[in-house]
Amino acid sequence: MNTQVGIIGAGPAGLLLGHLLHLKGIDSVILETRNKEYVIDRVRAGVLEQFTADLMTQMGVGERLHREGMRHDGVYLSFGGKRHHVPLSELTGGKAIYVYGQNEVVKDLMQARLATRRPLHYEVSNVSVIGIDSTKPKIRYQHNGVDHELTCDFIAGCDGFHGICRPALGDAVKFYDRTYPFGWLGILAEAPPSSESLVYTYSERGFALFSMRSQKITRLYFQVPPDEDIRKWSDDAIWEEMLKRMTSCDGWKPNVGSILNKNVTAMRSFVVEPMSSGRLYLAGDAAHIVPPTGAKGLNLAASDVMHLGRAISAFYCTGKTDLLETYSATALKRVWRSQRFSWWMTQTLHRFPDENPFDYKRQLADLDYITSSTAALTSLAENYVGLPMDVAF
Repeated sequence: MNTQVGIIGAGPAGLLLGHLLHLKGIDSVILETRNKEYVIDRVRAGVLEQFTADLMTQMGVGERLHREGMRHDGVYLSFGGKRHHVPLSELTGGKAIYVYGQNEVVKDLMQARLATRRPLHYEVSNVSVIGIDSTKPKIRYQHNGVDHELTCDFIAGCDGFHGICRPALGDAVKFYDRTYPFGWLGILAEAPPSSESLVYTYSERGFALFSMRSQKITRLYFQVPPDEDIRKWSDDAIWEEMLKRMTSCDGWKPNVGSILNKNVTAMRSFVVEPMSSGRLYLAGDAAHIVPPTGAKGLNLAASDVMHLGRAISAFYCTGKTDLLETYSATALKRVWRSQRFSWWMTQTLHRFPDENPFDYKRQLADLDYITSSTAALTSLAENYVGLPMDVAF
């Protein structure tokens, strides 16, 4: 079997790339090791940058986003018991963020893929890539008990942090890694949002975050040790801790409701350089992981795909390989800026195990400066809504 682009992974990166290529008349085959339901039901990111929302709109997959997603023109920073509003749109010339769950993005992209009638195969196994330094690399895999070999012009590794594509780059890459000494205990709760905007809280007890997924469902987190056993936390204990950290002096607090899902996620920063070798190109979590504090994971995947899609399209239109040759360097520029912002948000809002009372007071002073300085607020807002990027493809 032959195709122009073989895409490994049917998460947001793989599906976005497949649709972008389809719009340019470029054929692709998408392979996913998990089943369709697992891919949809994964509880993941829920904040889209302005760029990502604009890209989905331009690609024709943004209708439900604008109908059901929630546009947010600001967020809150809460510390010392007080909430401070950060007017994102006012500070960035009208840009905003959109609360729209990653699983909803995946649903929209799946429907778009099915409409194209281009191949999308779930539950494939024994996936491997060979010949990435040749002009015709191959993907070998099993599907429905049958062995297959897919010959491609290019392979896109969109198979996440634990996928097979990054190891296939070999020894010519370097890894940059940081593991944080805490994780997030996260819940989905059947409770209407009590705030029109996200609330990032820095408290003496540790970080907490109020978010939402819809007008009926809230998404909340608080900082715990990275190896915390979720079985130690009853629903009542979770709500008690959540309210202790988040309740503010003006009486604001999250609405309490039935917990639909709860888990603990460790936090890390990770980057591989370069993001390509031969004709294998990585995108999304296969190439980098950011701590979720800055809400950049899904948005970085969209950025990678934008660059990679342009490069592949230019090759088929002109025969030139210059954009493919600079793909990694171009993508990594935004990756490292997003890593910097995510690290800054993380260290600004979390309590670290080796801190003392001086550090706590210093962080409060830092947050007080940020919320009282137009320049500091503008920097935060510009990074949070997403740095400028041309969505033309």
